[in-house]
Amino acid sequence: MISIIVPIYNAADYIQACVESLLRQTERDLQLILVDDGSTDGSLQPYEAMRREGTLDPRIELYRQPHAGQSAARNLGLQHARGAYIAFLDADDSLAPDWCEQHLKAIAGVDYVQSGYTRVATDKSRKSKDKRPYTIHQFTSPCMRLYRREAIRGLRFVEGMIYEDVVWSVDLWTSGATCRKITYTGYYYTLNPRSTTATRHPEAEQRLFRELRQRLHTLPPTPYTIHHTPYTRIIILYTIIRLKLHFLCK
Repeated sequence: MISIIVPIYNAADYIQACVESLLRQTERDLQLILVDDGSTDGSLQPYEAMRREGTLDPRIELYRQPHAGQSAARNLGLQHARGAYIAFLDADDSLAPDWCEQHLKAIAGVDYVQSGYTRVATDKSRKSKDKRPYTIHQFTSPCMRLYRREAIRGLRFVEGMIYEDVVWSVDLWTSGATCRKITYTGYYYTLNPRSTTATRHPEAEQRLFRELRQRLHTLPPTPYTIHHTPYTRIIILYTIIRLKLHFLCK
């Protein structure tokens, strides 16, 4: 079973398309975890109504928390995940019908599968034109991946910060988890003008770099263990440099 975790905050304009894309998956053995992070726009109201009426798809599970951020919502979802595999989907994004199927086929022998995405304008005009197998967003997002649950059991998102995705990814890369990359682009990433990635947050950027530098400086001094090779330091330094360039180009 795949547990798919969807953190939701004021996503009423997008959540229907998101959930419908999950219900259309060709892989049917799914646990769909929707975590409302204190929304004020009634994002989950239609699904709560269906639950009361007994018409909600039994694979959908609804959870609420006071507004604490995307990290806390994802961590809550991880607490309730029962599947052998884990995936994350943002509430304003959606998946092609064969997303789960394609990733399950590719995960044999590795801890997680990394794929690409397709950028989608709000008018849907770019859905078939802007496929991105490898970009900075794919590089740092916990979405666009299927994980073995055992491989990420000890990982949690840092709560109370923006750009927690990047720190999660660095923790994943330095854990020794094995990866297979595929050029599949069936993750539909919505160009949402209200999203975190659409604008700069200088203070949050500085905290992000502090978190990354802390990880760099706290690596064990013995450089040749399985999980902490010299390549680990290169990964973190490369991430810092690449993100600084990314933020400067915003």
